[in-house]
Amino acid sequence: MIILPGTTVRVVNPDDTYYCFEGLVQRVSDGKAAVLFEGGNWDKLVTFRLAELEVFDPTAAKKKK
Repeated sequence: MIILPGTTVRVVNPDDTYYCFEGLVQRVSDGKAAVLFEGGNWDKLVTFRLAELEVFDPTAAKKKK
């Protein structure tokens, strides 16, 4: 699936600090995506290579339960 701004993604690189974190893509440029992570009292914008991300559908995860 194509990663565009507004897409919810999950970090799939096990060597990354943000492994398995889920966030919202803010912008895509030069094979990289800026992902916004929001959690409680903090927000963080981090840049990843597109290969380190996978599209994640949070509504599909809820349907499995």
